[in-house]
Amino acid sequence: MSPHRLPRTLRLDPSDAVVFGRAAEPGEWAVPGGFDFWDEDPAALAGKRRQEFRAGFLGLGSFGFSTLVEVAEATAGERAAAVAALAAHIRAAYGAPDEAAARAAAEEEIGFAESLCGHPPGTVLALARSVEGGQVRERFRTLHRRETPHRDFGSLPVFGIVEVEGEEPEAVDLGALRKGE
Repeated sequence: MSPHRLPRTLRLDPSDAVVFGRAAEPGEWAVPGGFDFWDEDPAALAGKRRQEFRAGFLGLGSFGFSTLVEVAEATAGERAAAVAALAAHIRAAYGAPDEAAARAAAEEEIGFAESLCGHPPGTVLALARSVEGGQVRERFRTLHRRETPHRDFGSLPVFGIVEVEGEEPEAVDLGALRKGE
């Protein structure tokens, strides 16, 4: 039987530790984790919690957040351990009525995470979560390594402003997030 593919947290720089209340450790199995916000009003979220909502995958070791995950192969045993960890968390943190209900919810979330991993191992995934028409919407992007660079980016600024038609830009104050505001 071929290995399963699951998202695994990836940390390319220390920014997750700044923008999230609790950053996932690199190398944890992960799920999108939208359920972590079910009992909260997304419009009322602020600071680090808002960043977790907007762009965070939920790591299954620390139950912290990661901006990026990569597609990775997992053995059947690793998948089973991920389901067990998530089921225990769902039961403890969200009050699932029994082990069977927690396990069913965990299986569903792990199954969804697997459905995102139909890409070669090493493919990086990013998440953008928003509210549209009163409904939470999750969008996933894939980032692939280039074999050769298409051009020299040395002359470009590190940060640029990109406007996307139909989306309201949101200013993020990294200084305030670092202070926990």
